[in-house]
Amino acid sequence: MENFKELLEKYAELSVRTAINIQKDQTLVVNAPIVAVDFVREVVKKAYENGAKNVHIEWHDEEITYTKYKMAPDEAFNEFPMWKAKGFEEFAKQNAAFLSISASNPDLLKDVDPQKIANANKAAAKAMNKFREYTQKGKVSWAVVSVPTKEWSKKVFGTTDEEKLWKKIFEVTRVNTEDPVSEWKKHIGTLKNKIAMMNSKNYKFLHYKAPGTDLKIELPEDHVWVGGGLTTEKGVYFIPNMPTEEIFTLPLKTGINGTVTSTKPLNYGGNLIEKFTLTFKDGKIIDFSAKNGYETLKKLIETDEGSHYIGEVALVPQNSPISNSNIIFYNTLFDENASCHLAIGAAYPLCLKNGPNMTRKELEEKGANTSMTHVDFMIGSDSMNIDGITKDGKIEPIFRNGNWIEE
Repeated sequence: MENFKELLEKYAELSVRTAINIQKDQTLVVNAPIVAVDFVREVVKKAYENGAKNVHIEWHDEEITYTKYKMAPDEAFNEFPMWKAKGFEEFAKQNAAFLSISASNPDLLKDVDPQKIANANKAAAKAMNKFREYTQKGKVSWAVVSVPTKEWSKKVFGTTDEEKLWKKIFEVTRVNTEDPVSEWKKHIGTLKNKIAMMNSKNYKFLHYKAPGTDLKIELPEDHVWVGGGLTTEKGVYFIPNMPTEEIFTLPLKTGINGTVTSTKPLNYGGNLIEKFTLTFKDGKIIDFSAKNGYETLKKLIETDEGSHYIGEVALVPQNSPISNSNIIFYNTLFDENASCHLAIGAAYPLCLKNGPNMTRKELEEKGANTSMTHVDFMIGSDSMNIDGITKDGKIEPIFRNGNWIEE
């Protein structure tokens, strides 16, 4: 790629200025795999250029992760270093910003015991619970971006040459445009229009219909649709996911009934869960199946009481850059922005009026689900129809054939 270095710099600039929106004298915490070192170096430069006081890098390595799963004793996966959890909490208290770089091998842990993965995820979620409140309540700015790896590129395109995947990432994040920051402003404006429309409608129910899916979702009183970007309590606007094509809210925890079928693979903890179906009664998952990854799905659902319920409802049109690429990325950051999706686990308090200021008990009384986990899975397709049902029972079309009705 002739202009790769220029594009990489623009990507780093976009991540720091637009996604994170770093503030003068703010600390940036970067969570990254060692294979992303070239991009991380650019991010560090851009952070300091834009006024950061300090940049802290939290490195990790997939090969070491795999080695631990294969060689460490079982009890090792029931522990999480509390010094790390407390460190993240302290950074959040000091109003740091958090950038995570997702660059995983979708098949990394395919031959690892799902119970070990479940135990490790549960231990990490429990230890990081207080820090997670800072992000889920929008108290700090945070963002997730991706860079290719050889293994990920091979999974998507059948070649370890990362150039094709880099090109797609630059394309769907609008980095390959003349002025990415300006393009993102336009895009966020479009999403804001959809949010305003859905909030004005204030639907009581959403009804999803597609092959393998017939699902009715009740929305709680005082629910709020959000998306694109969020604003911290200090007034800093940030974009949590780049790319992003979704608007989302929370369901009433006990208000989901019917069956839903996934339309894209879910990469969860280094394992793929494919072609799975969930059945709900009064919000709870009462039955499930999967063509591949059944045990991994089972462990996910059994994480805690809240992981038997749904915490997020997201609308994404099929007519969007990622979906139109006709590529399965095997990476939730991308695939969830090509498809309507739901999330097993915790709801975001910011999806309720005054939610960020509520206690856990108050959130639960409003119908918000609480859990140690939050895992998006994709359900949208070009066969998906969604109706909104008003409080007085009026039925209005929202999506037809996978797209907003006016598109």
